[in-house]
Amino acid sequence: MSHSNHGDMKGMQMNHSGSMDMGGGQMMNMGNFKRRFWISLILAIPIMLLSPLMGITFAYQRDIPGSQWIVLILATILFFYGGEPFFKGAKRELKNHAPAMMTLITMGISVSYVYSVYSFIINTFVNHDAHVMNFFWELASLIVIMLLGHWIEMSAVMNAGSAVKKMAELLPNTAHLLLPDGSTKSVPLDKLQVGQEVLVQAGEKIPTDGVIVKGDSAVNEALVTGESKAVAKKPGSKVIGGSINGNGSLVEKVTATGSNGYLAQVIKLVESAQKEKSKAQTMADYVSRWLFYGALSIGILALVVWTIVSGLSYGLERMVTVLVIACPHALGLAIPLVVARSTSIAAQNGLLIRHRQAIERVKKLSYVFMDKTGTLTEGVFNVNALETTSDLSKTEVLTILADLELDSSHPLALGILNQAKKDGIQPHSATNVQIIQGVGLKGTISGKDYLIVTADYLKAHQISYDIDQFNQLASAGNSVSYLISDNQVLGVVAQGDVIRPQSFELIKNLRKMHLIPVMLTGDNDLSAKRVAHELGDIAYQAQLLPSDKEKIIKQYQAKGYDVMMVGDGVNDAPSLSRANIGVAIGAGTDVAIDSADVVLVKSDPEDIVDFINLAKATNLKMVENLWWGAGYNIIAMPLAAGILAPWGIILSPAVGAIIMSLSTVIVAVNALTLHMKKE
Repeated sequence: MSHSNHGDMKGMQMNHSGSMDMGGGQMMNMGNFKRRFWISLILAIPIMLLSPLMGITFAYQRDIPGSQWIVLILATILFFYGGEPFFKGAKRELKNHAPAMMTLITMGISVSYVYSVYSFIINTFVNHDAHVMNFFWELASLIVIMLLGHWIEMSAVMNAGSAVKKMAELLPNTAHLLLPDGSTKSVPLDKLQVGQEVLVQAGEKIPTDGVIVKGDSAVNEALVTGESKAVAKKPGSKVIGGSINGNGSLVEKVTATGSNGYLAQVIKLVESAQKEKSKAQTMADYVSRWLFYGALSIGILALVVWTIVSGLSYGLERMVTVLVIACPHALGLAIPLVVARSTSIAAQNGLLIRHRQAIERVKKLSYVFMDKTGTLTEGVFNVNALETTSDLSKTEVLTILADLELDSSHPLALGILNQAKKDGIQPHSATNVQIIQGVGLKGTISGKDYLIVTADYLKAHQISYDIDQFNQLASAGNSVSYLISDNQVLGVVAQGDVIRPQSFELIKNLRKMHLIPVMLTGDNDLSAKRVAHELGDIAYQAQLLPSDKEKIIKQYQAKGYDVMMVGDGVNDAPSLSRANIGVAIGAGTDVAIDSADVVLVKSDPEDIVDFINLAKATNLKMVENLWWGAGYNIIAMPLAAGILAPWGIILSPAVGAIIMSLSTVIVAVNALTLHMKKE
């Protein structure tokens, strides 16, 4: 990947960091939004104090000279400044032929402002005794409440970070370019070309995709591919940019830079999936769309009918009353208040809900796809079996192994050292410790040489060992190592990634919910098969690349299924973004977390069940609040239009405003009653 590309990726933002979609793809920065809300509130307070409240004019308002002019000026500023994000959102919605919340809000504040200006002109210049009601109070309250509602939601679900930025940071900034005379030169990644050779020293990040031409080492690809074991690399082996070299130096021939690199392809998958996912509509969007069409239709009908019956002035009043009643004060808070309450409850229970759409998508959920390493398993190697094949005791074998591995950071070494610590063994560094590339290591303890090797080493050197024992341990998904001295096997240690205890309950609870669990992993088939069997013979697919996981998600979605993906690594990022609901394990990589909709802060897989239960309860509250926030319009708008006028029943603008305000209080109280059912 070229340095210029790398830099571009570091600067890209996926709009998860301090920005919010204001409808139709209109993004607003968190800081700017906060400032807009407070300035709008400052403008709204004098407007609301000096304007008639629901048609009622207070005595002090009449005593303030020029109060009507003050209200007009401040309302005009508020209309254009506070309403700007809604205007832009409505423009985008209408351009996409999908009017929703932004269009409905724009219609409400525009009608309120225009009719209020008309009222001001009539009352001030045409007929001082007319007392045509204005809606400046409703205009100010609507803009402030809408900005507040969006701010509440933004504060509840916003989380800093960018998946693209974090992925770009996996690559180093420079590479050691090999020169013809054998020396090296540090160069930026954008200066590398396909075919050049670079030196990758021990412990460094591999700068680009390539092929090893010299050297042997074990490369940690866990962050990139999800493979939990360090992968042995030798001449001819392919390596991936962003993975971490082990203890040996490597010479790599560059095979891909820029947009052709593995990591660049992963980034493209994430961007594409997130872009498509952001187009999904929410319940509030659907309700707002129909409310917009309903209010517009009824308002125009009322204007035409009442203009014919009683003149244009009364026809306008009826239409405005309908459109003001449709102003979504309550609707604007119906969802944000529930989301704020839901995210608060979630946070208290170790769940971080980053995108509210994830809550709504639970309703249609069919499959739960899960990564293996670090999600269903602990993601670290533990000693599953330790046997002695000599006069040494198991403790003595473990002590020697720990002494040899004390200064190593290899995953298998950490497993041995952790086991030694559990058994109260205090290891001491061996002398003359040397890495045997692709095999293990050797060292000296108390003047005696020991080696930790693989079964392949034993075969190559014709050292006898128990083949049946090896097959039994390996078939269980373990990595098997042998301790030898003087060409004799002294002991055998088998290590494997341990299944999280909570994973068993998770599978049971998912099946109770009639959800189908499926394991997707980059690990080998043998290890995946063992884990799948122990978890209750769940379906699985193994040896998958990030693009493979994402393709599987797309295939199920193409069949009409809504799916959840749970993962923790860079290799999971595309599928987390692609899935209808992406859930990241909190102990996983920043890239996975930033690609997800929900983060399990405590890294407990069982929290998935809590999230699903909370989402179901939240959806119920959302539906209830949408009915309270918009349902009253089913009755109120026809009454405002004068459908019962022949019987003397007609809804005045003042009464309509009262109903509108009451519905706002109801949705606020109802949101506070949300609770989470715990399994």
